[in-house]
Amino acid sequence: MINDFFNIFLPQGCLAVFILIQLVLGMFLSPRFYKYSRFISLAGLSFSIILLSTVQIEPQYFGFKNSIMSDSYTLLFQFIIMLCGFFVVLLSKKIINTFRQNAYTYNALLLTAIFGGLNIVSANDFLTLFISIELMSFPTYFLISSAKGYHSKEAAFKYLITSAVSTSVFLLGVSYLYGITSSFNFTEIYEILSEGEPTLIYTMSGVLIILGLISKLSVFPFANWVIDVYKGTETSVLAFLSTIPKLAMFGIVCRLLVFPLSLSLELPFIITIISIITAIWANTYAIREKNVKVILACSASANASYVLLVASLVSVYNLSTVIFYLICYVIMNISVFSFLNITEYDNIGFFVSNFKGLFHKNHALTLAYAISVIGLAGFPITSGFVAKIYLFSAIVNSGLVFIPFLLALLILMVIALFYYLKLIIPLFDKAGKDTVVLKSLYSQKLVLFVTTAITLLIGIYPEKIIELCRFVAYNV
Repeated sequence: MINDFFNIFLPQGCLAVFILIQLVLGMFLSPRFYKYSRFISLAGLSFSIILLSTVQIEPQYFGFKNSIMSDSYTLLFQFIIMLCGFFVVLLSKKIINTFRQNAYTYNALLLTAIFGGLNIVSANDFLTLFISIELMSFPTYFLISSAKGYHSKEAAFKYLITSAVSTSVFLLGVSYLYGITSSFNFTEIYEILSEGEPTLIYTMSGVLIILGLISKLSVFPFANWVIDVYKGTETSVLAFLSTIPKLAMFGIVCRLLVFPLSLSLELPFIITIISIITAIWANTYAIREKNVKVILACSASANASYVLLVASLVSVYNLSTVIFYLICYVIMNISVFSFLNITEYDNIGFFVSNFKGLFHKNHALTLAYAISVIGLAGFPITSGFVAKIYLFSAIVNSGLVFIPFLLALLILMVIALFYYLKLIIPLFDKAGKDTVVLKSLYSQKLVLFVTTAITLLIGIYPEKIIELCRFVAYNV
């Protein structure tokens, strides 16, 4: 067990130590030292990222009686999760200033959610996966409700109810799968089921398990919560909610589709239909919206549906496409929410009309935001453009039967351009030249400019990242 800890669990163990430090300091330290809580979180994430180099990945390492595993796939997802967590902590200064006496508790909750996400992508049995999902979900309820007012409490309650229902669906699927295999372990389940023909119970259990997991991705039939949750949640928490849970869920969903759930021929078609319905709902709903947070909520659902469709068409090329798309998406999302974090700090408001003319006195900030938005829309010279081209090629390579789905996605992405441009055009409106100068914090500007630079860098020179994603996909 000691060997397992040092070979596979050291980064998570380091993060757990910093969670305990936050809790202890929160109990005994004076509230006037609240500002140090952010630096402790940043230090914990930094040390954990460094300790990823100690994790054994070749060959695949199975630890704690095969309940968790490590390989290059797991390591990459854990690195991206912690990098996003680092950015989120940098954006959380306003909410920390609001809490003060509860600043250490807030950071402990945030680190615990990240800790849960790290364990989700390394889980190798359903029991560990369930515990890890709950470990990520429970802090998330409190993070969502952290903002003042009725709307944040409503958002947290709706997220709680949705999570409870989806967990029930997930556990129902796991119980059926355990009934036909007598095992919770992914590897054992795959070996047992590969010896015979897949049954109806196996297909049904796979559908229930995937439905339970993808609720965190805000896709049909669990998509309605995302609108209210985005409306009522503070922007730094939204930066977390729109990246880390999605990375964790996609990380484990792709692994399940590659191994224990890969024997069902019906499951890819069911997921494909769900993805198309979600994309239609999200893109049409966003057209009539004027609230920036709601538009980004619809964007999150739409992008999740695109990735899920490709992930369901299981192949090494498609898996590398999913990984690349997720990397590009979370970086652009962090960039967009860092700008919204700045506007929230200045009490600008979150309607499209509130952004009118901001460019004229905030050139660099608004330009960085505009680049991130056009990246989400898939315009050239951004990582979003390369990611969408890669996505289209993956669907084409999956066979002629999926060409209609590709055409549907193309039409929906063209529709999506309308609401993405709706986020940008008001920035340059000459009628708003008397707008305010945004008073951004250094940490907010750092996150905005760094993530925008990464978006452009990957868009101009994507080869190295694509090679890395292919290497990781081939070694799953």
